[in-house]
Amino acid sequence: MKHLIITLLFLVALPLTAQDKVRLSLEHYANYEWASNPRLSPDGAQVIYSRTWINLQDDKRETDLWIMNNDGSKNRFFLNGSNGKWSPDGSRIAFTKEGEPSGTQIFVKYLGVEGEPTQITKLAKSPSNMEWSPNGKFIAFTMHVDAPPALEPKGLPPSPKGAKWTEAPKVIDQVNYSRDRVGFLDRGHQQLFIVPADGGAARQISSGDWNVSSGIAWTADSQSILFSSYRKPEAEYAVGQSNLYIVNINTLNIEELTSREGSESSPAVSPDGSKVAFVGSIWTDNFYKDRKLFVMNLDGSGMASISNDLDQTPGAPIWSEKGDGVYFSVAENGQGNLYFASNKGKVRKVTSGNHVLNLGDIAKGMAVATYSNPSNPNDIMAVDLDNPAKMTQLTQVNSDIFYNVTFGEVEEVTYTSVDGKQIQGWVVKPPGFDASRKYPLVLRIHGGPHAMYNVGFNYNFQLHAAQDQVVLYTNPRGSTGYGYDFANAIQNAYPGTDYDDLMAGVDHVISQGYIDENRMYVYGGSGGGVLTSWIIGQTDRFAAASVNYPVTNWFSFVGTTDGAGWYYNFEKYPWEDPSEHIKRSPLMYVGNVTTPTMLMCGENDLRTPISQTEEYYQALKMNKVPTVMIRFNEEFHGTTRKPSNFLRTHGYLNAWFSKHPVRK
Repeated sequence: MKHLIITLLFLVALPLTAQDKVRLSLEHYANYEWASNPRLSPDGAQVIYSRTWINLQDDKRETDLWIMNNDGSKNRFFLNGSNGKWSPDGSRIAFTKEGEPSGTQIFVKYLGVEGEPTQITKLAKSPSNMEWSPNGKFIAFTMHVDAPPALEPKGLPPSPKGAKWTEAPKVIDQVNYSRDRVGFLDRGHQQLFIVPADGGAARQISSGDWNVSSGIAWTADSQSILFSSYRKPEAEYAVGQSNLYIVNINTLNIEELTSREGSESSPAVSPDGSKVAFVGSIWTDNFYKDRKLFVMNLDGSGMASISNDLDQTPGAPIWSEKGDGVYFSVAENGQGNLYFASNKGKVRKVTSGNHVLNLGDIAKGMAVATYSNPSNPNDIMAVDLDNPAKMTQLTQVNSDIFYNVTFGEVEEVTYTSVDGKQIQGWVVKPPGFDASRKYPLVLRIHGGPHAMYNVGFNYNFQLHAAQDQVVLYTNPRGSTGYGYDFANAIQNAYPGTDYDDLMAGVDHVISQGYIDENRMYVYGGSGGGVLTSWIIGQTDRFAAASVNYPVTNWFSFVGTTDGAGWYYNFEKYPWEDPSEHIKRSPLMYVGNVTTPTMLMCGENDLRTPISQTEEYYQALKMNKVPTVMIRFNEEFHGTTRKPSNFLRTHGYLNAWFSKHPVRK
């Protein structure tokens, strides 16, 4: 819920009448909200969803659960918590929040019953992947289980009474021993648990030196649970491999349902309990893995792909109520829509539109999804599955702060790059755009690199537009949403022709006649930081750049990032032949850089460690290129996890671009 104090401060900062029209600013961020995770009650009558808001006082984002009727009426605060899920009979809602003795716990709230929710767990670690059993008696979840230390010292004398010894060393023997936004990983594995829905002791259902991956599903008889794992020797070395397993909650017997090469995840059991749908990939040593939807019998027999005709990545499947196929989300061509695949492999597009829909749930002929478009942050949308053109927006969580804001117009562009490749992008124009003027251009580059910019609302883009800057954002080669070949085009060639795609986009916008070529800026984070540092090593056409949480030296990166998987994205290990790592490293071209370059990175970044930023910064300083390094406190990968740092990130961009307004 929004704090009254913050709201009053915001109103003082913007003393406007309802008739005033204003541009978006950083002040609006104090009251910014977004909706997510919509879930329909089993009778389809109500929707519970998460609503996230900015708590600037405590410098964090808070999430509450809200509830409403399926037409959006009676939309109201429900309780503090997140990850809400209805019980099968619709009488209860399970959710997670901070509890006793500490950390995240599972709670259950009866609808229409007075009193506080019941805390049903007292866990030492945080639960995830929570799922009700069909009979409503249990809740399954996954949780980390510690393993004994890999090595303990021998022969140490006891510490003297009252001594204050340094904290014991970390003993690490895992291949993957750290994870961004988590830190150093405790030795052990994610395991499967169940807990009685009325409360009681949680019981461990899986064991062994293997992780239970995300996505679990109960069988219809509430006696077994399907999960994704890779229970093979040396599983920690396996990349792009996982299988589906089934465990009986009484006998704890585990059976392997799939054994093919590739990955299987997000299992979903059909309404009659006879079939399982899941997302799977075919194993390849390529950088990008193609994924399809599969259906098989509950015992693992009769496996078949049902989305072969779709050259896009499917989201997690949700069975139709008839059990004749599954609904799922697809992100393609900058949009997000709902699809349906029948058990016979017939795929059809369910919704259309210049928006981003992400499927949340289905009940009684209705789907609910998160919804966004260029001028609307994430809200909840209802879709009539019998008449998909009939979509009803159920929430407008930012109408109270955006009611008088004029947003920049977002225009789709398609242009030709090298090799005749067609590239899609978008231009955000300032409010009150005048084509006879000359505007600064900001080129923003996405990370990944296997990701996709879309037409969903983007606060940063609109902030630039509100400051009379034109924004160009595009999906160069390597982006998802354009088929397998397009995404895999940067195999062993990143950066490469994706650079040409970006420069062709800049040339296209310049050709429209409203860009000042001496006032152009470029920035991006993660994969976008890679490409930004690459760009300024190839051209001096930009007045200033911001290289954010980048990889600048592949040779040093592959052994220091949070996981060993990046070793496999090169033809050879660097100690066998370092030439590819060197050739693709922006650091090797830093001698060409004359563009004033700011670097931003989180102090705790484990994905693209801050040493990557430091290497590039030192090289720029040695070459006397104007540069500053901004080191964000309490940030892992990225610079916006803390709301204050989100504000600072854009503030530093403003300052750097203002300090270097014209290309020299």
